[in-house]
Amino acid sequence: MQNPAAPVLSAEVAEALSAGRPVVALESTLLAHGLPRPANRKAADEVEDAVRAGGAVPATIAVLDGVPHVGLTPAEVDRVCADTELPKLGVRDLPVAAALGRSGATTVSSTALLAARAGIGVFATGGLGGVHRHAGDTFDESADLVALARTSLVVVCAGVKSILDVPATLERLESLSVTVVGYRTLRFPGFYVADSGSPVDWSVDTPAEAARVFAACRELVPGAVVVANPLPVDQQLDADLHDRVITDALAAADAAGARGKDVTPFILGHLHEASAGASLEVNVRLVLRNAELAGQIAVELAALSR
Repeated sequence: MQNPAAPVLSAEVAEALSAGRPVVALESTLLAHGLPRPANRKAADEVEDAVRAGGAVPATIAVLDGVPHVGLTPAEVDRVCADTELPKLGVRDLPVAAALGRSGATTVSSTALLAARAGIGVFATGGLGGVHRHAGDTFDESADLVALARTSLVVVCAGVKSILDVPATLERLESLSVTVVGYRTLRFPGFYVADSGSPVDWSVDTPAEAARVFAACRELVPGAVVVANPLPVDQQLDADLHDRVITDALAAADAAGARGKDVTPFILGHLHEASAGASLEVNVRLVLRNAELAGQIAVELAALSR
């Protein structure tokens, strides 16, 4: 009997890994929870195509009937995108889903874990979770941060959403010894906007440099390398609109009594409505950019391995 917790690799992903070809992991929470239906299904194909444009094989990850799948068939992507009841699965949820035969979309933390277990060295996502505002009172901090401290891979992202406490998130990443580099920038991106207002200490200018940093990281220290890839300023959400809506949304969330995991979807829904859907367009745009860059980094990493 197969171990239900052992990842099942798609034929394409298994062949690529066996041959030492570049592979990029993709999360499924973006598809199940981050984008509206049916636009999420189109975006799923576009993100995988962006990885291929970067030169790598995409491996979208999800848990189906208790079994982690690394690389999904089109029918499996259909299932993830269509299931309105599909829960998010972080690292802590994987044992329960495996034992009870449940399905779920993988978050940054669980995607990173499953990707590393499968031997994938590069992961593309939209934005990381982080330290929430008022975390000193609520202890509300994403499991992504600790997971990245324990998992060896490159994570290409657009920083963290600016609804979080960005300086505190960067402090936690430093405390956890997670390497953070900006891609052609020394400013940490704020997801919808190119600059969150916080600096980073290091930057890389090419996919090859990012790959070399990760290769050195694997030799020297445990944990991930976060490559923070900002949108160009002319592609970001209007900065004035962003700041105004975030301020209003935080106040509305507090007035509505939103707490814990309910805060983020409340605020993002508010942002989507106030921006007339522009925030979703920006979301897809940045994910596609991250996926293509991740593909390019994976190509360079595979070359180093050879």
